[in-house]
Amino acid sequence: MIDGSWTSTSRYSGCGLVWIDSLGKVQLMGTRKNIRRESSLHSEVETLRWAMESMLQYSTCQSFGTDCKDLIAMIKEPHAWPRFATKLERIATLKICFPNFKITHIPRAQNQISDSLAKTARSFHRKLYFVGCSIYVWLPRPPQA
Repeated sequence: MIDGSWTSTSRYSGCGLVWIDSLGKVQLMGTRKNIRRESSLHSEVETLRWAMESMLQYSTCQSFGTDCKDLIAMIKEPHAWPRFATKLERIATLKICFPNFKITHIPRAQNQISDSLAKTARSFHRKLYFVGCSIYVWLPRPPQA
């Protein structure tokens, strides 16, 4: 599951990802702070790209969940989103590495871990980039992690 965090008043945006296996156990978490993207949707697209690159390095996961319906629409119909053409081309290239790629909508209430990780990254006082099996003790603990 992935989530991007963006506000118009912050200089930064954040990315959060969590890989939960079929038994419901957290296998991998990630958080990343970026210079603020143009919009919340740009932040969601950036988060998907980063999550795909991370999954290629760290897992066999081919399925991504998001609470952003527009992101799913963009992946299904990239030509309908010309402002995002360059970013969507990068995602299309990454999709080649995922023979069983799938992106699905999940309710926001079920995406709390990714949301928490993204918000933590956005508001963190220093540069932040982390992917691992557990969260550092000095980072706030996401719900149910």
